[in-house]
Amino acid sequence: MDRMKRIPVKEQDPKVRAKNFEEVCLGYSKDEAVLESARCLDCKKPMCVGDCPVSINIPEFIEKVKEGNFEEAAKIIAKSSALPAVCGRVCPQESQCEGKCVLGIKGEAVAIGKLERFVADWSRENNIDLSDKSPSNGKKVAVIGSGPAGLTCAGDLAKQGYDVTIFEALHEAGGVLVYGIPEFRLPKETVVKHEVENVKKLGVKIETNVIVGRTITIDSLLEEEGFDAVFIGSGAGLPKFMGIPGENLNGVFSANEFLTRNNLMKAFKEEYDTPIKVGSKVAVVGGGNVAMDAARTALRLGAEVHIVYRRSEAELPARVEEVHHAKEEGVILDILTNPTEIIGDENGWVKGMKCIKMELGEPDASGRRRPVVVEGSEFILDVDTVIMSLGTSPNPLISSTTKGLEINKHKCIVAEEESGKTSKDAVYAGGDAVTGAATVILAMGAGKNAAKAIHEYLSK
Repeated sequence: MDRMKRIPVKEQDPKVRAKNFEEVCLGYSKDEAVLESARCLDCKKPMCVGDCPVSINIPEFIEKVKEGNFEEAAKIIAKSSALPAVCGRVCPQESQCEGKCVLGIKGEAVAIGKLERFVADWSRENNIDLSDKSPSNGKKVAVIGSGPAGLTCAGDLAKQGYDVTIFEALHEAGGVLVYGIPEFRLPKETVVKHEVENVKKLGVKIETNVIVGRTITIDSLLEEEGFDAVFIGSGAGLPKFMGIPGENLNGVFSANEFLTRNNLMKAFKEEYDTPIKVGSKVAVVGGGNVAMDAARTALRLGAEVHIVYRRSEAELPARVEEVHHAKEEGVILDILTNPTEIIGDENGWVKGMKCIKMELGEPDASGRRRPVVVEGSEFILDVDTVIMSLGTSPNPLISSTTKGLEINKHKCIVAEEESGKTSKDAVYAGGDAVTGAATVILAMGAGKNAAKAIHEYLSK
């Protein structure tokens, strides 16, 4: 075995998977996981742990995989993370734990993410009980939102004996894990549902179809419902648009709406009547992971798909693996291209998108080279659907109905980074509601920090 090279992971053939919604990556077998874990150097000072937002003891769980003791490995991960099968699939490991792996300097980092996924899947298939918790302490905490931040905060508090209720606006728990990330990256029935069930096994109650700010308010939870503290993990569900002419034509979606119809409302299944217009030629505007998700979803629904992005491929914010998978499947990248107008037909439906070519100038505040217009380079991209994937911001519903809750100019809740403490007493917040759209694992880290701070606050 060459210690410098990782054990490759099997994937569905691109030509086959471009036509189905089954998972792309097939994961390790037992033997492959044991071989891959044997590459770990078990460093005296493991840098990988420092770069994990939820501080999983990575060398310790990998050592157990190497010994073939998968149950113990699952228990080690469960001490730090409530969602290992999710993180093993959607975390940007290459810029976190794996990015700090010593083997990565001269060769390939240990496949920490794929090993975490293997352990989580094995423990699910073998019904391992991970619901270890303290006796009840009689205190009640409300958690708003059942995405990665809310689930993590709720799970950590329940383990310490708190009576936790999650309030979820949609009809199914999971937040962005159920409505945002597509089935082919994160299977809902097996993976997401199971990890939500694991949080419920800790005694957490989940009430769906409750819109905080409408059905109930934070003030009423604290003053009338008897909750001792509240954690807000309501995410960033408000899509951004470009503000160009034609954005309100029929056939223009936000990526958020397009993915929600497809994931949560199962538009990809023929037996569901969810209305979704895909058309024959789709432009997805943007270059992040959500843009890749929307593009690869539209492709599977039968369209020719173009990603329109104003910088070059090197600047795409999406994970390298996502871009690679999209290109393998046949998504076309129209880089250094910026839309200026969406053109409609006489019935108000999209029939094209006017674009202009860009070139890269000097770096801007983000450190990426600023795109500059190439004069006289306008052209029309012939499309019948446009999906805008330009990021999201928090919905102002909660902040506008809670007195004394400070927000910043981006409508994000202001909270201390270490603790998630907000300007309102007994109210904590974390995840995309605070940072704006970010990653699943950073939201989990925020939920974890807040759970610790709420415990300290309520123990005084």
